[in-house]
Amino acid sequence: MLAKRVIPCLDVHDGQVTRGVQFGRAESGGLRNVGDPVDLAVRYDEQGADELVFFDITASAHGRASMVDVIQRVAEKCFMPLTVGGGIRTLEDMQTMLKAGADKVSINSAALVSPELIQAGAEKFGSQCIVVSIDAKRSGDRWEVFSHGGRRTTGLDAVEWAREAVSRGAGEIVLNSIDADGTKAGYDLEITRRISESVSVPVVASGGAGSLEHMAEVLLEGKADAVLAASIFHFGEHTVADVKRFLAAQQIAVRL
Repeated sequence: MLAKRVIPCLDVHDGQVTRGVQFGRAESGGLRNVGDPVDLAVRYDEQGADELVFFDITASAHGRASMVDVIQRVAEKCFMPLTVGGGIRTLEDMQTMLKAGADKVSINSAALVSPELIQAGAEKFGSQCIVVSIDAKRSGDRWEVFSHGGRRTTGLDAVEWAREAVSRGAGEIVLNSIDADGTKAGYDLEITRRISESVSVPVVASGGAGSLEHMAEVLLEGKADAVLAASIFHFGEHTVADVKRFLAAQQIAVRL
């Protein structure tokens, strides 16, 4: 059995790690400053994080380039794999981030505009480097995909889009629940399970972690391969090591 991964997420806005609720709050002042991304990355590396994800949460919306300098500085100090997303629109953008020290690149809005970018990236860099991030919001009995940091609806069904992304070469799916994001009320187990059962690549659950039990639930009931969380780590409620010890006690395979 493959070990489940515990992945802190750093949402970066204007060079600082921030935290909001349910996406799209940067412009309205609805973000709370958390700290310096390099300092936080070093902390999580020391705690034993399996990976670290950086999302430039307003890059696509504002047309800014991704945080090359941040990734370079983190890669110099940390040994865990790094994934970076936000504002990555071309093969050249991917190459820039991978050269800067990222192990994977995450694409969202750009993949929705040009799905062929997924295949092109997989062919050039390998599927293991290409992550497709899906921002999903419940609409009746389905989940709809949103783009541009949760600001724009696409009309796409989240399960169908996940299948297409994998068919085009995505090596991993990060599923972000807009409804649950920042609420600390638990992950969206149903959509996580639906997508996990529909694709052949790892699915990372994101959005809603408020307790150790929530993480165990989404790994067991949601059938996720990894848990991604922000607030629960950033504000000192639990360390990565706390999470791993708890999951191991629930008979969930993790790397201690």
